Amino acid sequence: MKYFQIYWATIEKKCIYSLLFVLLLISLDSYSQRQSVIGPHNKLLQYEGRIGVNNPTATEIYWAGSSVKIRFKGTGLKAMLKDERGYNYYNVIIDGDSIHVLKPDTSKTLYTLASRLPAGEHTVELFKRTDAKRGRTWFYGFQLVQSATVLNIPPKKRMMEFYGNSITVGSGMYSGDTPYGDENNYQSYAAITARHFNAKYSCIARSGIGLMISWFTMIMPEMYNRLNPDDSTSKWDFSKAIPGVVVINLFQNDNALVNQYDYPQFKIRFGDKAPTEDFIIESYRLFVQGIRNKYPNAHIICALGNMDAVRPGSPWPGYIEKAVAALHDKKIYTHFFAYKDTPDHPNEAEQRQMAESLIRFIDENIKW
Repeated sequence: MKYFQIYWATIEKKCIYSLLFVLLLISLDSYSQRQSVIGPHNKLLQYEGRIGVNNPTATEIYWAGSSVKIRFKGTGLKAMLKDERGYNYYNVIIDGDSIHVLKPDTSKTLYTLASRLPAGEHTVELFKRTDAKRGRTWFYGFQLVQSATVLNIPPKKRMMEFYGNSITVGSGMYSGDTPYGDENNYQSYAAITARHFNAKYSCIARSGIGLMISWFTMIMPEMYNRLNPDDSTSKWDFSKAIPGVVVINLFQNDNALVNQYDYPQFKIRFGDKAPTEDFIIESYRLFVQGIRNKYPNAHIICALGNMDAVRPGSPWPGYIEKAVAALHDKKIYTHFFAYKDTPDHPNEAEQRQMAESLIRFIDENIKW
């Protein structure tokens, strides 16, 4: 009798375990039906900036201001990300308004970007606010919840591309200790201007970079044509995205370094003599001509400022004017931002002032 009791108890346990296993499978199947995975190469996603697309399981994000956007009907969204060094921050922009900040980890992680949204259509955008020097991020796709559906995003009719240094990156925007660092490309004059014109945005900028000499080993003529700024073999295909307006804001770091005779990069670039005015002008002309060769029909704005390269009496605006005049191109312009005359990099208010100045200039001088 005792034997049969043990036997039936064993059978009962097996039945319970089998039932639990079946329920688990049903639960997992139900969960998978509620989760809709949108791969990184889905054509309904909208990317801006130079994005690496050769990896079949992920896209790669390098430059400040690069972004990926999704439009969907549902109540929540997650994203799978992995950061190269763990130093990047992203603005998460919900419905073009609500913003919070995400710092991806160096391990592949699924992050909740939005939850408990009102039923209906929404947009969520991941926007890289930090400098390219902080490394790349791998984006593995979005995950929608509760039977959500992806919707098409109307393409933008305009595009702007910016080449610049830390001012264009949006570095040094905040003083003191801040939870997300001092960089925020989303509030830079470049990004603000592109949003004003509802233009697709590409930002090829790096803190410390110059046109002839930088605070590190690379200069813009050596980096401007890269997809991945840290890889000399990674070349950008300029035919992939054609801007209507290009803005170049360089020479601030050249201004700071052309007389630093003991600086290692000075010796590498110039030897023991500072560059002549003719050399400076010709270097700038050649770079702008290179941009023109890539974009034969674009309007090119050669800007400068708003730090001490445009202080009263500075020769650098004049160098740019002479280089532009030598190009004999009616679609290449100069525009100099007013000297801010305050310490450090431009803050948010000063970045907005630059954006307002650039927007006025474009409205008054360019039809595109």
